[in-house]
Amino acid sequence: MPINDSTALKLAPDAGTPAYRTAPHNIEAEQSLLGAILVNNDAFYRVSDFLEPKHFFEPIHQHLFEIAGSLIRMNKIATPVTLKTFVPADTDIGGLTVAQYLARLAAEATTIINAQDYGQTIYDLALRRDLIRIGEDMVNVAYDAPVDFAPRAQIEDAERRLFEIAETGRYDGGFQRFANALTTAVDMAANAYQRDGGLSGLACGLRAMDAKMGGLQPSDLIILAGRPAMGKSSLATNIAYNVARAYRGEVQADGHMKTVDGGVVGFFSLEMSAEQLATRIIAERTGISSSSIRRGGISEADFDKIRDQAIEMQSIPFYIDETGGISIAQLAARARRLKRQKGLDLLIIDYLQLLTGSGKRSDNRVQEITEITTGLKALAKELNVPIIALSQLSRQVEARDDKRPQLADLRESGSIEQDADVVLFVYREEYYLQSKEPRPGTPEHEKWQTEMDLAHGKAEVIIGKQRHGPTGTVNLQFDASVTRFSDLADEQHLPERTY
Repeated sequence: MPINDSTALKLAPDAGTPAYRTAPHNIEAEQSLLGAILVNNDAFYRVSDFLEPKHFFEPIHQHLFEIAGSLIRMNKIATPVTLKTFVPADTDIGGLTVAQYLARLAAEATTIINAQDYGQTIYDLALRRDLIRIGEDMVNVAYDAPVDFAPRAQIEDAERRLFEIAETGRYDGGFQRFANALTTAVDMAANAYQRDGGLSGLACGLRAMDAKMGGLQPSDLIILAGRPAMGKSSLATNIAYNVARAYRGEVQADGHMKTVDGGVVGFFSLEMSAEQLATRIIAERTGISSSSIRRGGISEADFDKIRDQAIEMQSIPFYIDETGGISIAQLAARARRLKRQKGLDLLIIDYLQLLTGSGKRSDNRVQEITEITTGLKALAKELNVPIIALSQLSRQVEARDDKRPQLADLRESGSIEQDADVVLFVYREEYYLQSKEPRPGTPEHEKWQTEMDLAHGKAEVIIGKQRHGPTGTVNLQFDASVTRFSDLADEQHLPERTY
């Protein structure tokens, strides 16, 4: 039962003072919750997993909730008697002393059954005050911004703060019954069963990789690295298209779209233009080489195939940002915006070393890369989507006889290796053999030709690190003319021989 407005406990301004607009708050809910805690300390545990002292509007209530929480966590009793020793005795609270105020809170307290409802009310009002604060800050900064302060930076900051509120504005955490966890696990298994390939993560469309990794897992930072011409951009593009093409969504009861299979893909193409990326995908899907498409060396039948493929591609949820040289802060803001407006299930960055830090360009590139990789990992957790970031390898690979990449070959490898959940390397033996052709007609040439035949059209994806699974090598087929990776046929998947 809320404390009566006619008592001395009322903290609102006197009737004689001029009316003014105050931030949203509910003093009675705060008093009722504090009273319930003082009467029965179990009430604290009903709100402690989401409610903090800062969520109270009245400073004295913030202080009382913090003291009560500290006492209860130390297995001590929080009562009016124990609390009053931690508040200055001369504190005046609406005309009452501390002892009188605490005694009145306890005397007027309602049952603890309502404690969580009061806590949720206090929490929601605190979120509304946060929204007001963000809005006021936007207005004030826009009025008083210095000349060299870009409006874009203010937009990104506001988006970040709003997204934080949207993602943390909930009070459903804490312990749960094991039966609830079982239900969630069964639902996850059911969703995996319904997905193509039966995976817990997002299927990348390459059977061998999915089998090794269990799909692309939410909140994972996946580094895809390789030397130039190894095909890392092609592999990323293939995965992006496979995921977007498999997309299937269902409208939920609350009106939002839930991804059932495949996913919405965001692709930051910092090196290639959107047109180049589209040409690669068209070549991969039609089997017509990119060079032929660019030169116009195609037949009427080829053009019909390109047209039909383009019509099909227009409907897939594949979004490209071709802005070069953006900062990690700009990238995060645009990713948040895409998730909010269109949805997002997979984010790809091509490539890591073309990003910049959030501030001025640092002379210490290692430190800047650390900021970028830490930011990408935090973004993956924040958006709860897998992020694939492409990365260059250092030239020390070329100095070894065995040119298969290792974790130590990552440029500025410390932070990249540490922050990544999965590290993949793309390696093609064929590329290195091509430059070693001996003189034709010699025994060495015959040996080389045999090695070339074995390596032709094959690629290795080396899993150098995986937090949730094994490392190892995945063998794939690679068609360089159309930049397409596909599963490599093996004896188990070949058709039965007829003799």
